[in-house]
Amino acid sequence: MLHREQVMMIRPQVASKFKDQQDISQPASFDEKNRLSTDIDAKLNKLHLQTFRNYKIAHLDLESDAVVLIGPNGAGKTNVLEAVSMLAPGRGLRRARREEIGYLDDQQQREAYCPAPAWSVFANLNGPQGATSVGTGCFAGQPEGARRAVKINGLNAAQADLAQVVTLSWLTPQMDGLFIGSPSARRRFIDRLAIAFDPAHSGRITRYEKVWRERARLLADGQADDKWCISLEKTLSETGIAISATRSALIEDINRESRHLTSSFPLVRAKLTGQVTDWLADGHPAIEIEDRILYAARQNRLAKTSQMPGPHETDLVMTFKGQSAHLASTGEQKALMISMVLAHAVLQDKRLGRPPILLLDDVAAHLDSARRAELFSLCSDISGQIWYSGVDTHAFSALRQTAQFISVSHGQLFQ
Repeated sequence: MLHREQVMMIRPQVASKFKDQQDISQPASFDEKNRLSTDIDAKLNKLHLQTFRNYKIAHLDLESDAVVLIGPNGAGKTNVLEAVSMLAPGRGLRRARREEIGYLDDQQQREAYCPAPAWSVFANLNGPQGATSVGTGCFAGQPEGARRAVKINGLNAAQADLAQVVTLSWLTPQMDGLFIGSPSARRRFIDRLAIAFDPAHSGRITRYEKVWRERARLLADGQADDKWCISLEKTLSETGIAISATRSALIEDINRESRHLTSSFPLVRAKLTGQVTDWLADGHPAIEIEDRILYAARQNRLAKTSQMPGPHETDLVMTFKGQSAHLASTGEQKALMISMVLAHAVLQDKRLGRPPILLLDDVAAHLDSARRAELFSLCSDISGQIWYSGVDTHAFSALRQTAQFISVSHGQLFQ
């Protein structure tokens, strides 16, 4: 079994060789007796949207630690949550393409072709660096693939810089299908959670995917120089071990944190499968695993196949009542996802002192009244702001005295 000390040694040993990436952010030591932080109040105070989805313009003044968006289906509740999620690095909770996000008026919607419209999201917030203003968006007519603009306290910044000023986590109905979806979707889910503790994880994944594509292209074109392929495979093996170690450490921590949550929500019993993950779990040294990967890659290459062991083979497996989670009911799967997201949020609060702002889209839909009440209680113990959305006001009646309710109606917000 790979112990935490061994995992922590693997990360800098492997990843520090990549000079063009961020430095490794070592997680703080974990103390089971730590209490949730009270000195950091992670919350949005103001939110302003302009030509975002179905909002031509919208503004919210936020006062509460809990926000409840209420409105009929299609009114724009998830669009507000998506706007908040754009304050984090990446493509937001829908993973939407840039051209899908901007507001289109009636005439533009009827046109056969319309250039990608501009959109922007601006917020004043309290986060790890105190009071901060954050803005992000795209200009009209930007070329396809162009990065969205980011400003922090009025200064141009990179998307990666957002992770330093705000921490966000979310749960959406689309994620309920995680158990029956593709392994790649489950890997993306784990990687998004891992980046909160190891910001350099994102850079390693980008590097791994780029080098993987380059190797695949060379092999497909029949232009594979042996020395160049060995160089690419060495990079893939080193980077892949670091990625796998980070994922494994995270899953181990989430499983443990779930056991410490006092609730009726199911325990998280998750594990990762895949050749490299198994070697790490068996306690093999990183240098030995690297040699195994390189040997397998060369043998497969000589056999005219491009396969090699790596994090691209990893899958997340969760069990519920002794069987695979994909066999559980919809309500049970929802409860499992809630358990995992809450354990991750509490872990951030305990270890990093950086509680996330949680976005829980339509989370009450498949929970009975007792489970809803317990969810609200668990969330209230987290030091970050909680955003809920739903159709039925009654489902959130327990929050009436503490939360800020916002009515959503066809691209308009009423406080």
